[in-house]
Amino acid sequence: MPSSRRGSGSVTLPSGQVLAIHTRTQDEEDLPHATKKTMADHLRKYETIFTLTPPRMRMIVDAFKDTLELGLEKPKQVVPMIPTFVFGWPTGEETGEFLSVDLGGTNLRVCLVTLQGNGKFEITQSKYRLTEEQKQEDGQKLFDFCAECLKTFLETNLGEGYVKEGQKLPLGFTFSYPCSQERIDHGELIRWTKGFGALNTEGRDVAAMFRESLEKYNVQAELTALINDTTGTLIASSYVNPRTRIAVIFGTGCNAAYMERVGEIHKIKNLGIDDEAQMAINCEWGAFDSFEHEHLPRTKYDQIIDETSNKPGEQAFEKLISGRYLGEILRLVICELIDEGVLFLGQNTYKVEIPYALDTAFLSLMESDPTEELLMIIGIFTHFFALETTLAERQFFRALAKLVGRRAARLSACGIAAIVSKMGYLDAGCSVGADGSLYNKYPGFADRVHEGLQDIFGDKGRNIITYHAEDGSGVGSAIIAGTRGSVTTLSRSSTSSSFLCFASYDKDQKRKRIVFERLSVQLSPSRKTRESQTEGTGVERRRDGDDVCTSNKITPLCGPNFI
Repeated sequence: MPSSRRGSGSVTLPSGQVLAIHTRTQDEEDLPHATKKTMADHLRKYETIFTLTPPRMRMIVDAFKDTLELGLEKPKQVVPMIPTFVFGWPTGEETGEFLSVDLGGTNLRVCLVTLQGNGKFEITQSKYRLTEEQKQEDGQKLFDFCAECLKTFLETNLGEGYVKEGQKLPLGFTFSYPCSQERIDHGELIRWTKGFGALNTEGRDVAAMFRESLEKYNVQAELTALINDTTGTLIASSYVNPRTRIAVIFGTGCNAAYMERVGEIHKIKNLGIDDEAQMAINCEWGAFDSFEHEHLPRTKYDQIIDETSNKPGEQAFEKLISGRYLGEILRLVICELIDEGVLFLGQNTYKVEIPYALDTAFLSLMESDPTEELLMIIGIFTHFFALETTLAERQFFRALAKLVGRRAARLSACGIAAIVSKMGYLDAGCSVGADGSLYNKYPGFADRVHEGLQDIFGDKGRNIITYHAEDGSGVGSAIIAGTRGSVTTLSRSSTSSSFLCFASYDKDQKRKRIVFERLSVQLSPSRKTRESQTEGTGVERRRDGDDVCTSNKITPLCGPNFI
């Protein structure tokens, strides 16, 4: 193995024995060493770099608000503020059964959702892990995989006779990436995010690509709605908590959605929609401050991540706060200290030098380590990187993880505050439905968001309350289907009838039109029996949003699935 460029490495002797070495290019006295400068001294340096003060946060909020308004005014802006053609709020009394597919940043998920009314629901689902190769290869192959998983789910849970010959089950497709939409069953991908880079996809209608895959695999389902997961989270959260006015996602990526008065969306004035109507806006705010980099407090570590990413210059906000990048920020700091001769002298450090080797889940474990000796941190560095640590170093790693996580939460609060300020929600207060692995699983993230809101707004910041949102990509998709007719309902009886309703724009007639289409789906009488047999066979069943463990049919999920 070649020597590490950071001063550590190994050599193989003729006998085959491997020896660890530490090489130096300067005199011993010229190299800094941990004994010459305490870890506490180093920590103070990074506290200065990663701390976000309230005045700086308010400046970011002002710039964020201006960017949101520009996205509503003009098309093709950095933060696109995408109209979703989802109108109004749910009542909480919607009922029915609905099918959805969710293509997220880490997993593909297939769901059968039962809305029970009174803000309650039940969901049956299967998850399939996406490989890094699938995220980067041809886009049509990615949608082929989605179609194959959907077919497996339907045959496993509904049986081969789940629909009568010649008929198809209407399907809602939750696609968690920015798309330009002129109607609810169509969407052209603006750009990939969350580390995706599948070829031959950007600028194309992803709904049409998925329909092609469904036909290729002879899946008896028809895609009738393309829905963003954040929009679904907004509707699902409002279904359970009517005070909800904003939805945010903090996970592999980041995003927000809220309900805007159509009269404020100047770029769709030509559609002739009633100015007083309320339409959900998919912000795609992960792109805030991209390209120009004028407002966000980017460190040299953030710049390295940006320059070495598959989308340099883009998704600037996302790269500072999302779960995909927080571990890498900490890893880059550690590598810097290795270069300076502060950490791991005489040890082979090549494993920790691998980009993205330090997962954000490790930061979560570091912060939550309850032991005095920080045994979990010992385990992380020993098991994954073959490195020994001192107690002082472990305390430093945990403190540094807190700095990186706290900055992410406070920047997240800036985004929420921008929408709150724009919409005038501060005095009356509102609830913010928040989802994503970072919000749900990272220790103290929600509390730090609330702390940030109070630093921005003062005591009135207490009026803005974030809470764990409901399942937007599954339940939210179902509710949109129930209230807008995006997906035909499925009944437990042998026959079900419902309406499909979607908004589109007739360019020839220069007016909006609403299309109603009556659909009927014939279900096998044995379906209820088959459904009951799925319990305990690896299909997740949830009631009122409570999670239970799940396994998978095609690609198993191995180990903890944090992001």
